[in-house]
Amino acid sequence: MEVLPLVALVAGSAAVAGLARRTPVPAPLLLVAAGLLAAYVPGVPDYALDPHIVLPLLLPPLLYTAAVDSSYLDLRANVRPIAMLSVGYVLFATLTVGYAAYLLVPGLSLPVALVLGAVIAPPDAVAATAIARKLRLPNRITTILQGESLVNDATAITAYKVALAAAVGVSAGWAGGIAEFLLASVGGIGVGLLLMVPIHHLRTRLREPLLQNTLSLLIPFVAYAAAERVHASGVLAVVVVALYLGHRNWQVDFATRLQEEAVWKVVAFVLESVVFALIGLQLPVVLTGLGEYDGLHAATYATAVFLAVVVARFLWVFPATFVPRWLSPRIRDREPETDWKAPVIVGWAGMRGVVSLAIAFSVPVDVPHRNLILFLTFTTVIGTLVVQGLTLPPLIRALKLPPKDVQAETLAEAQAQSEASRAAEERLAELLEEPENSTLPPPLADRLRTVMERRRNAVWERLGEVNPETGESADDVYRRLAREMIAAEREVFVTLRDDRRIDDEMLRALLRRLDLEEAAAYREES
Repeated sequence: MEVLPLVALVAGSAAVAGLARRTPVPAPLLLVAAGLLAAYVPGVPDYALDPHIVLPLLLPPLLYTAAVDSSYLDLRANVRPIAMLSVGYVLFATLTVGYAAYLLVPGLSLPVALVLGAVIAPPDAVAATAIARKLRLPNRITTILQGESLVNDATAITAYKVALAAAVGVSAGWAGGIAEFLLASVGGIGVGLLLMVPIHHLRTRLREPLLQNTLSLLIPFVAYAAAERVHASGVLAVVVVALYLGHRNWQVDFATRLQEEAVWKVVAFVLESVVFALIGLQLPVVLTGLGEYDGLHAATYATAVFLAVVVARFLWVFPATFVPRWLSPRIRDREPETDWKAPVIVGWAGMRGVVSLAIAFSVPVDVPHRNLILFLTFTTVIGTLVVQGLTLPPLIRALKLPPKDVQAETLAEAQAQSEASRAAEERLAELLEEPENSTLPPPLADRLRTVMERRRNAVWERLGEVNPETGESADDVYRRLAREMIAAEREVFVTLRDDRRIDDEMLRALLRRLDLEEAAAYREES
């Protein structure tokens, strides 16, 4: 692809995603809609998805950033429902949707129908994370959806390979399919386990933040490529490494964490925006190869497959939620109570995405009905993103799920900060008694105590009363005044630079110091 169309794609996707932040509509939906419209604008080039680019170059960093931000402890606590969805549901959807397509489309063989079923079986990691983040779902539902989307691609890709082998006549039978599945899953996990400790060791030994961030950008590609090299699941390798590194991220120095967070936010924003825009831009490519099917039949097949995908998810989610609880007292004791509302949301949140399209484009051209597979995959992806994505917010509001208890979360944060501050006070007292620290002037020791006290009180102040006129708490007022003071200092520094009393290098050093102070005064609001 030429440089200018690529730049236009990134710039246009970022602009639409930025606009979406000012609307109640999730960004994926606006990006897909913009892609559909742009596909027929004169002069817009064809952006055909290349599976050799999407799977090894776009999927690893998106999976990595989603897994790093996930909670290993929460995922482990919900491993049963996640496994039921990421493995059990994907295989169930492959069989049921594939068989439905086999019954519906004349001349479609069962192996080719199962190829279609495997292609559209996995809900998309990017879509699930983006939608869940926008809607602020309850923590457990969000964890289950994120955990499912992190692992299900590996199941779907393996099921696709097995079905494709059967479709082209080189299948090794059920035993061979199971062996390939085990190799992919166990091998991918094994590669991740082998890589995670040495990579973390290297991250903690590097002292240069730029080198550490360069390593961070390479990690998902290294893990994915290493696993694929031995015919294992690159998806699982990336997820295992990312979960381990995210769980131990506190052992990396603060400068690396600050830079890494900013770098990966940009990477995730750009890639997510481009991915959803690319989905919409595939419309001309998909329709071009559909000449052998008339519009009515194609629309009928698309509607039926979409309905099969939706129904199959509910047919799996409800029994998978309640039957194990009815059968096992251990599960009832270990997992929290749930009602019918949670599985309704999980069942309706099965949006498909770019991974399904990328797998569909990788179907060999000599496979019968390849163009129909592309078309049905495209319509299913668009249908789930638009229909389910648009209706999920009102569904959640209608079900009246209990909102997050902000007061309880703030109280827990305040108690944690209080315990940490107490430990810091004790450590400071010990250090001040040591001879090598006796030269510290009392005002500087008092400043350390003041900063510590400020951290401790800031969270408690958020629990206090607010100004009835402005709605600000004492903490809000403090941070606003701190920002005004910093802004006044910043203007003076710039004036001194303009008057040539300091140079630009000194200005940058002074402004960076103010930036760090402002960052310390303001916690992120998201």
